[in-house]
Amino acid sequence: MTQWNLIIDVSLCENCNNCVLAAKDELVGNDFPGFSAAMPANGRGVIRIERHIRGSGHHVDVTHWPVLCNHCRDAPCVEAGGGSVTQRPDGIVVFDPEKVKGRRDLLDCCPYGALVWNEAAQVPQNWFFDAHLLDAGSTEPRCVGVCPTRALEAVKSDDSSMVARAAREGLQTLQPELGTRPRVYYRHLERLQTVFVAGSVSYRDAQGRAECLQGASVVLTGQGRAVASATTDAYGDFRLDGLPIGSGPAELMVTHPQHGSWTRSIVIGNHCVVVPDIELGA
Repeated sequence: MTQWNLIIDVSLCENCNNCVLAAKDELVGNDFPGFSAAMPANGRGVIRIERHIRGSGHHVDVTHWPVLCNHCRDAPCVEAGGGSVTQRPDGIVVFDPEKVKGRRDLLDCCPYGALVWNEAAQVPQNWFFDAHLLDAGSTEPRCVGVCPTRALEAVKSDDSSMVARAAREGLQTLQPELGTRPRVYYRHLERLQTVFVAGSVSYRDAQGRAECLQGASVVLTGQGRAVASATTDAYGDFRLDGLPIGSGPAELMVTHPQHGSWTRSIVIGNHCVVVPDIELGA
């Protein structure tokens, strides 16, 4: 048996909100018996986008990721629903709008905060993978089709193949320690889980003007070994990314064959380290 899964590449999400608006538009004023009640035009929809900011100044990195029903294999809402929330053979979790009426308590069942309360209809609602469209022959939910960067991909696969693909491609789920076994996978989730060290390197030309230094070697050493390296770009910038949070004391060295070297001790804690502008040969 194959089930529906969703892959989200957070490196491609630009916070355009197309997926949010498409999911909302699909439900505003539209009742889908057995799947969902009509939603009001105002208020939160069944998809939202979260934001994570790293760094500062021009060394800043912003990651966006859509949050929506994870269609968990071991969904807490199905267990708590008492038959009002079911999981189809294709993996899609469905909140029957008639059976869940008044069940505001179900909002607390989702550890991802992916459920919304429809005050007008007095029902909890999830993003139901646009099951009504899939059942009518669509090959993907609407939010996937409207994503301009193709950050979203709907995949129908058996569980073992999907788990193997996740391992092969480095896909991750949110909060795997919860044991809910979600069917929504994220690519490049490490952008939320790691920090970077960044900076800019310059030198003085023959006229004493500060110029960006391209091609300088940057090496980060921790516990006696090199843990990351980079070369400055045309703007003299470098970034050493993917560093574990709380790595501790480290040494940053910048060298260039014509302009000398620079070394500083830094500490990698819970946040990215943006070092003050570095001028070689000063």
